[in-house]
Formats: sequence, C-alpha cells, structure tokens
Amino acid sequence: MNILAWIVLGLIAGAIAKAIYPGHQGGGILGTLLLGIIGAFVGGSLGVFFSTGTLTLAAPSLSIPGVALAVIGAIIAVFLWNLLTRSSAA
Repeated sequence: MNILAWIVLGLIAGAIAKAIYPGHQGGGILGTLLLGIIGAFVGGSLGVFFSTGTLTLAAPSLSIPGVALAVIGAIIAVFLWNLLTRSSAA
C-alpha cells in the first residue's frame, strides 16, 4: 500500500475513532493522523493475530473491513494516549 493510502486510512480511522471515543482529545489534524496510522497497525496486527494465531506487524487494506480494523486500533491508540497524557486533578 502506498504512502498516500496510509495517510487516507490514518485520517479516516483517526477521525472516526476520535468521534466515537468520549471526551475531548487534543492534537488537531496531525494528532488524528498519527493516532489513525498507529491504530491501523494495531488493528491490522490484531486482525492477523486473531485469524492466524501469529503476532506480526501488519496493516489492513483500504477496504471496509480494513477501515473497521483501523478504527478499532485507533480507538485503542486514543485510549492509551489519554492514559499517558491525562493529568490528575488533586
């Protein structure tokens, strides 16, 4: 998959994940893109792991199931990002 398709998949997955995930997430368009691309790798790797039983670094294709896997991975990435960057109000 070429780099332009990765950018498009990352933007789609990141935007959908930020819309689904509750609360406010900062980062703007660049943060959405990066979390979407990371999510695509996480989702693709989880999809390969659940289908074959082997853990490899993979990414989904630019298709409906691929976007769904990328969104699931991006939701996981947004959740982990919020865990790392949240400040405790004491």
